[in-house]
Amino acid sequence: MTPPPARALTVDDAVGAALPGEARVAEAAERSLTGERRGIRAVWPFLGPAFIAAVAYVDPGNFATNIAAGAKYGYMLLWVILAANLMAMLIQTFSAKLGIATGMNLAEVCRDQFPNPVTVALWVQAELIAMATDLAEFLGAAIGLNLLFGVPLLPAGVITGVFAFALLALQTRGGFRHMEAAIVCLVGVIVVGFAFQMLHADPSPSGIAHGLLVPTFSGTESVLLASGILGATVMPHVIYLHSALTQRRVVGRTDEQRRRIFRFERVDVVIAMTIAGLVNMAMLIMAAGVFHANGLTGVDSIDKAYDELGNVVGGHAQTMFAVALLASGLSSSSVGTLAGQVVMQGFIRRQIPLFVRRAVTMAPALLVLAIGVDPSKVLVLSQVALSFGIPFALLPLVIFCRNRRLMGDLTNRPLTTAAAVAVAAVIVSLNIFLLGQTIVG
Repeated sequence: MTPPPARALTVDDAVGAALPGEARVAEAAERSLTGERRGIRAVWPFLGPAFIAAVAYVDPGNFATNIAAGAKYGYMLLWVILAANLMAMLIQTFSAKLGIATGMNLAEVCRDQFPNPVTVALWVQAELIAMATDLAEFLGAAIGLNLLFGVPLLPAGVITGVFAFALLALQTRGGFRHMEAAIVCLVGVIVVGFAFQMLHADPSPSGIAHGLLVPTFSGTESVLLASGILGATVMPHVIYLHSALTQRRVVGRTDEQRRRIFRFERVDVVIAMTIAGLVNMAMLIMAAGVFHANGLTGVDSIDKAYDELGNVVGGHAQTMFAVALLASGLSSSSVGTLAGQVVMQGFIRRQIPLFVRRAVTMAPALLVLAIGVDPSKVLVLSQVALSFGIPFALLPLVIFCRNRRLMGDLTNRPLTTAAAVAVAAVIVSLNIFLLGQTIVG
């Protein structure tokens, strides 16, 4: 069955305004679909959406949870990062597929398919999750500026806001491809930063192999950290965003074209999520090799990690760590703002200017910095909160992707749906455990 045709772009379309396309990309993609471009050149026009989504998988919340896990338990929870990353690949593939098949993003499909009270409830929780996400990302960049230049946290937060506005200006004035390029460069900074630290961490190959291949917990605290890792790795707001990034980037006119677009976008997801997964593993391995191996199991915050890196490895490692943190916070904060815009437009057909949304979402982070709350603890708590938002994005996504009336030839196969249900079951079970531990403890 042929899925509903993609809706035509209009000037007033909110998501079209928030996520403008690039004529040259569309032309190159058309040549790829007709077979004029082959090999890497054929894939190139389709790369980008998953890299934007992947930024959320290496945000400052990941720094906090991965470092705490590596310092406390060594390599033991590496398998959690591996499992979470594989889940992320599956989930982001579904999200990209939904946008390609329907010409709508996940929030829009929810609005069309669910009763109004359900839609409103989903919108409210999605906005709350977006706020928690944005809080972590903004705080991370402010901490990075503080560590690098000694700027007090509140002024550092204001400077972070200025940089975030500059990144958004790239998208609104130069087109989305310009913002993609800037964000990919920032991700490159993060990769280089942790590659450098890995060289100085002297990790244990056998410890890494055991941590990756042998699932293990050590008490309830390790399960709580695992939940935080999951919350930091599988990000609900980019489940919405990824479908918006693919819904009109390249519109397939036939079933065959949509299948080819999806194959190209799947390559995009695998490359981007693999990079994000390796960065997350590098964070934990660095903490295990530098902190846990030297008896520094109490390193549970970003500022402590920065200090101890200087003591154990040297000032150069400190600097690379802070630069990577700053790049992470700046890039992921801008992506969070875009995701919030997609959520509002999709669920309730409303939008506010991106710069206004950025200013409003800065307020909670600036408040936290002004009253002196430990930002590293806020980062970890925000990641736990995020894990509760995953099922509300994931379950509708799974339901829609198995619906042949919506998806046409891109409908999920039963085995793929079963895998997605298993992922959802794991996440919901961890959330129930986390809720119980929170109530008891």
